[in-house]
Amino acid sequence: MKTNTVKLVMLGILTALVVVLQLLSSSIRFGQFSITLTLVPIVVGAALYGKWAGAWLGVVFGVVVLLQPDTMAFYQVSIPGTVITVLAKGILAGFVSGLVYEVLKKKNDTAATFVAGALTPIVNTGVFVLGCFAFFMDTLKEWAGGKNVFAFLFLSMIGVNFLIEFGVNLVLGPMIAKIIKIGRKKRI
Repeated sequence: MKTNTVKLVMLGILTALVVVLQLLSSSIRFGQFSITLTLVPIVVGAALYGKWAGAWLGVVFGVVVLLQPDTMAFYQVSIPGTVITVLAKGILAGFVSGLVYEVLKKKNDTAATFVAGALTPIVNTGVFVLGCFAFFMDTLKEWAGGKNVFAFLFLSMIGVNFLIEFGVNLVLGPMIAKIIKIGRKKRI
């Protein structure tokens, strides 16, 4: 019973951290959109508590993103497309992070942490790109102003943001690994 209570409390703390970090990072801009700093607690939660915990933290991340001003431009084009894209990118980023960590930790815990941490922004951004192609292609063409839509999407909308998010996860990888090791030892 104690283990479930500790897990619930820790997921509550990670959930709050996801909300706070996403709200804070909404003011950090590189290009048109803000970056996200919430991928680190998603990786930690997914590694400590599994892929479903990662998916939960991804849902929370997605809900906060849906409530932020950056999302309004997409709502004007397609409300269902926006909701599906934003929630799917968060859920899948957390789930895949937990799944990859679960599979790789048997071989090498540190490598599992780095790979899970690296894949989280890749999945997050990749699902965003797929959502853009599925729901917002005409709008992207308009925003690109007659230029190459793919170049616009990758260079103007997600390029720098993705590199920063990816870099943050890799740089913080050793810290994430330490948090996970401490969590495992203390059974949190």
